[in-house]
Amino acid sequence: MEKICRVEDGKGPAWCPTRKETATLKEALREYDAPGVKEFARTASVQEGACYAFRDVKPYVMVPTKTRVEELIEFSTRMGYKRLGMAFCGGLTHEASILSEILEKHGFEVVAVSCKVGGTPKERIGVKDEEKIKIGEFEAMCNPITQAKILNQAKTDFNIMLGLCIGHDSLFLKYIEGLTTVFAVKDRVTGHNPMAALYTSHIYYERLMKK
Repeated sequence: MEKICRVEDGKGPAWCPTRKETATLKEALREYDAPGVKEFARTASVQEGACYAFRDVKPYVMVPTKTRVEELIEFSTRMGYKRLGMAFCGGLTHEASILSEILEKHGFEVVAVSCKVGGTPKERIGVKDEEKIKIGEFEAMCNPITQAKILNQAKTDFNIMLGLCIGHDSLFLKYIEGLTTVFAVKDRVTGHNPMAALYTSHIYYERLMKK
């Protein structure tokens, strides 16, 4: 059965959101007519198509050709962005430096802020010594709210989230004013590729399938 949301004459069960949430669908579609939103959405879809080769060949076979960093550069260029904000994890300073260098070589100004900005001790938010990574030592708290406020003040055109921890990323998204994309998320075990645990959930990460 072809999914109702994938093809014009597709079918779906009664609980399918495309059939069940028609009022919400109409309400949401009106948002795409808001100033700036329609062009952003249009450019995102154009970028999506540009990531595949041989689209004019029939029968069509999907051939992806671009990495996330290439997409980031192309999309930002299509949108006419000049100043990019970057909120990065302090543990990924090296990676943030590489990404900043690449973006700058493509003509972008990068405003980058580490999660440890401010050097505020974790005790400030009630973290106990035995709850730290290194017990008995000073540890600066991650400060995503300040990261967001600094980028807001810099009036960035577009923001990039790089490797923020679970929860810290949520606070950043709550307080950032501009649109944001995620370049990478934190996963200390899989080299920041959380999908690896899903792909191997019946082999190496079989314990995830057990309560």
